[in-house]
Amino acid sequence: MKMQKSDIINILVDRGYSVFDLYHNQIALAVKKENLLNDLIFLRSIGFEHLSFITAVDFIDEGEFEVVYHIWSYTHKIHILVKVRVDRNNPVVPTVIDLWEQSQFYEQEVHEFFGIKFEGNNDLSPLFLENWVDIPPLRKDFDTREFSIRLYDAEVDGGDR
Repeated sequence: MKMQKSDIINILVDRGYSVFDLYHNQIALAVKKENLLNDLIFLRSIGFEHLSFITAVDFIDEGEFEVVYHIWSYTHKIHILVKVRVDRNNPVVPTVIDLWEQSQFYEQEVHEFFGIKFEGNNDLSPLFLENWVDIPPLRKDFDTREFSIRLYDAEVDGGDR
């Protein structure tokens, strides 16, 4: 049965979620790491069956990463962003492979580019960066200029820095 966005928001608020009404068909939830799997299971149970992708945001000044799960409901035509904060020095979240098989690739990619570990995922091998030895390149403390100088053994003059 199709629910309206307002009904979904009310259900989530009644369950104690921090809900952010973003756009006409988009909601964001802030969840705790220890509740992540149960929260995702609940969302599936009310019709949010499709995991579109997983990404992360580096909040370097706060010492945290935010892992973001983008979940879609074909029934409700609503997109939910489930956001969970993790410590930047020990970035670990549980895998969601048992809920969404396609998350295997998303988790590998986030691990490769941010260094976030997905506990229970036995294959976090690189997808794109062969023989990578530096810190993950999408972390804010990755110095692209210094990396380029090392890689190409030269410094180029010109342009704003």
